[in-house]
Amino acid sequence: MEDIVGSNEISFLINLGVAFVCGLVIGGEREFKNKPAGISTQTLVITGAMLFTVLSQIHDAGDPTRIAAQIVSGIGFLGAGLILKSEAKGKIDNVTTAASIWYSAAIGMAIGFGFHFIAIAAAVYAVLITRIPNLPWMMGAKRKD
Repeated sequence: MEDIVGSNEISFLINLGVAFVCGLVIGGEREFKNKPAGISTQTLVITGAMLFTVLSQIHDAGDPTRIAAQIVSGIGFLGAGLILKSEAKGKIDNVTTAASIWYSAAIGMAIGFGFHFIAIAAAVYAVLITRIPNLPWMMGAKRKD
């Protein structure tokens, strides 16, 4: 059994649990507001970024930040596909959703590098930030996110 489950695997399972909690927090908030990219998407983005980060540290004898740079680019591409411009409505939609996916990838990278507290704090922060437009003194701005 020790050949199958070593310190890397135990660390990965802890990372997986933290990624799940963070994805649940951010994705749950997005689903609660009926926005795209809910629990499944956010959790997969966080877990994917975490997995790439962990593997880059375990396997790559070089600089693990090279993989991190590619995660940022790849997620940026994914987020760009979510943003919609409506000529009829005269507005752009899903910018916050695209930003949340980009931000979730950063959380996944933090988990992958072992910064669990930072990742959980960042997930809570993401939920708090999206609540600001709904605060009573901000309601006069009539901004719907």
